Amino acid sequence: MIDRAGLAEFLRRRRESLQPQDVGLPRGQRRRTAGLRREEVAVLCHISTDYYSRLERERGPHPSEQMIASLAQGLHLSLDERDHLFRLAGHQPPTRGTASEHISPGLLRILDRLTDTPAEVVTELGETLRQTPLGVALTGDAGRWTGPARSIGYRWFTDPDVRTLYHPDDHELHSRVFASGLRRVVTLRGPRSYAAHLQSLLMDSSEEFRAVWNDHEIGVGYSHVKRFVHPEVGDLELTCQSLLDPDQSHALLVYTAAPGTESYEKLELLSVIGAQALS
Repeated sequence: MIDRAGLAEFLRRRRESLQPQDVGLPRGQRRRTAGLRREEVAVLCHISTDYYSRLERERGPHPSEQMIASLAQGLHLSLDERDHLFRLAGHQPPTRGTASEHISPGLLRILDRLTDTPAEVVTELGETLRQTPLGVALTGDAGRWTGPARSIGYRWFTDPDVRTLYHPDDHELHSRVFASGLRRVVTLRGPRSYAAHLQSLLMDSSEEFRAVWNDHEIGVGYSHVKRFVHPEVGDLELTCQSLLDPDQSHALLVYTAAPGTESYEKLELLSVIGAQALS
């Protein structure tokens, strides 16, 4: 059963404890609100301001599990706080561990500060959970995919259009990396895991995947440089650095270009194009 008073109070306290800079928002001038404004929280949680305001006023419909998950992520809650929020809303908390899609507050704080850099948070199966605006400008909105297609490795072997974003000389390496990475996760999580389900789907649908999988390669990786072929700015050579959250097997991937290079200039141009598209 939902605890409307407890839910409202918890949301209000969490909102008031956050500052705009904590979540990657500009502070602005003449701010009198303690913490974030309701409309700012609504934007972070991808809901309407009216809906969020009704929750804080102990009104409105019973929020769904998906809605509570959005609130927990938007308010940068820890896993303990997320679970508490679910219980206040009358829901059972989601499973913790590698299957969780809740990004840790620490990883989110880093991502929120990368305003001028392509970056994304991904799962161990290459499912994008969050991107910076420049990350969307670089690779497109990876959050739009559903089902198995959420995994970049699955899309690589089933959707030819995905490959157009990457330099053709690197396609063979990408195939080996994705197959090798999936093999590692299947071995780690077991034959009844979602990773094993993806492997089975790919064995049925992709001849190339079957051939690469049967090579039994493990530990295949990239150099630090990834080459992209962007439809707006052309070829890009970007250094990819990763930061791992071992508790949930999420990785923060950050793409940069060396100052003074052609790729650096193209990345700056892409930031302008991306900002124009958003506006």
